[in-house]
Amino acid sequence: MKPAPFTYHRPLSIDEAARILSDVAEHDGRIIAGGQSLAPMMAFRVARPHHLVDINEIAALDVLTIEDAALRIGARVRHARFIPGAIAGPTGELFAKVMPNIANYSVRSRGTFCGSLAHADPASEWCALATLLDAEIIAHSVRGERRIDVRDYFDGAMSTTLAPDEIVIEARMPVLREGTRTGFYEFSRRKGDFAIAMAIVAFSVENGRITSPRVSIGGAEPYPRRIHEAEAALDGAAPDAAAFAAAADAAAAAVDPMEDAMTDAAYRRDIVRAATRRGLEQAMQ
Repeated sequence: MKPAPFTYHRPLSIDEAARILSDVAEHDGRIIAGGQSLAPMMAFRVARPHHLVDINEIAALDVLTIEDAALRIGARVRHARFIPGAIAGPTGELFAKVMPNIANYSVRSRGTFCGSLAHADPASEWCALATLLDAEIIAHSVRGERRIDVRDYFDGAMSTTLAPDEIVIEARMPVLREGTRTGFYEFSRRKGDFAIAMAIVAFSVENGRITSPRVSIGGAEPYPRRIHEAEAALDGAAPDAAAFAAAADAAAAAVDPMEDAMTDAAYRRDIVRAATRRGLEQAMQ
């Protein structure tokens, strides 16, 4: 199938994009950057926007840098930018671990980090990572700039608290301190399929004990979230199999798993348990 007819706009600045979107938002105007989520939906006519606002010519959105101990990711930054060494320290190592698991090479070459946040798919690796790192989403409209804590951003499966005329222009997140250990594990039926569940973890080890643990679970519920019960099971514990098993059990018990035609809640809960344990084990390797 082919997309329904639409009007194409190509602004050259953030303010111009905001003005256009303000005019067309009530006609289901949409922002497009990578288009790896929106374009297939349009092809199947699941989405029928009357206007597309292409932000690829806005150079100000091509930002990938650490500034004031925070990582800044602009809305034009592709998945494939997060190769090893692109970002310094444990934060960069974690991004490089996660990136190759996103869909396939073509999607990684064109899709964008902020586009993934805007689409808010429950199985998005970047949404789970942004949740782990307590990201701040920067939204822009004709009313000005709005900063949204990631805890207040997701509003359900493929739903956010963005207003129809707001553009995600950047994501910012504190960098992990030196020495932080990180792990990532997800399970899907085939390579490149949407993940049934995933776990992203980070913690430090001081004097043989776990400190500052973070556990983010994605894919299992309508949107990702940090699992504080699992973090509590890790905090102050020795980084061993018993602590990891306890945290995995806590994560599995805390989630309220989604169900679909192929995956019931019990199975998804088991995947959460296994993904959490394997993510923690990876972090210690």
